[in-house]
Amino acid sequence: MPDFANHPLPRELVQSESRHSHAAGAPPALVPVTLTVNGKEMKLSLDVRTTLLDALREHLRLTGTKKGCDHGQCGACTVHVNGRRVNACLSLAAAHEGDRITTIEGLGCPARLHPMQQAFVEHDGYQCGYCTAGQIMSGVALLGEPCGPADADVREAMSGNICRCGAYRNIVAAIQDVRRR
Repeated sequence: MPDFANHPLPRELVQSESRHSHAAGAPPALVPVTLTVNGKEMKLSLDVRTTLLDALREHLRLTGTKKGCDHGQCGACTVHVNGRRVNACLSLAAAHEGDRITTIEGLGCPARLHPMQQAFVEHDGYQCGYCTAGQIMSGVALLGEPCGPADADVREAMSGNICRCGAYRNIVAAIQDVRRR
């Protein structure tokens, strides 16, 4: 077996390593970002690596949007960006300068629920509630997307949102109720 410990590293690798260790000790680069969230303009100074999810939860204290898997696989972080559903954990906040962002807090309030929120209550479309905001946000977006009339069509359109409790039948019933209205 060759003895790699006695061979010097290539010069390019040593220089590259030196640059990375210096950058790691440097403070993060902050950028000004203006987001329109739930109809209000918000001015932030964010690390360029801040996700939209972390900007909403940590900087704007809009905690209705949940951090589930943080890999875009569960849908708990679903928000609307310019009317389209987006996994906020996969999107950098700085990329949304000037976009219209809607979170669950922007849909309705306890005194006047959005029809989808009301349908989730009526059809018991939640159990533990962790996925509910993302499910509702996806359900609202689905109303403006092409989707066939059958329950199977709704299940397919909602396949990016996972419910660990298994309330899928009630979630589909709630969405279908709003679609029929």
